[in-house]
Amino acid sequence: MDNLFISTSEAKDSLGVSQSKAYQIIHELNAELKKKGFMVVSGRVSRRYFIERFYGMQDEEKEA
Repeated sequence: MDNLFISTSEAKDSLGVSQSKAYQIIHELNAELKKKGFMVVSGRVSRRYFIERFYGMQDEEKEA
């Protein structure tokens, strides 16, 4: 089972950006989630939300 959260180092590798840019992206995604009323973990973002925001897929589309 995959981890529920993506760390900054995984986001950095996945997106091909610097560590500081990965922190900035995760911070922004977490701010969006917080605004929607979700709990967030600093320095990590929900894997599901990360995939949805960057690749535009829902879990059902990913599995097909």
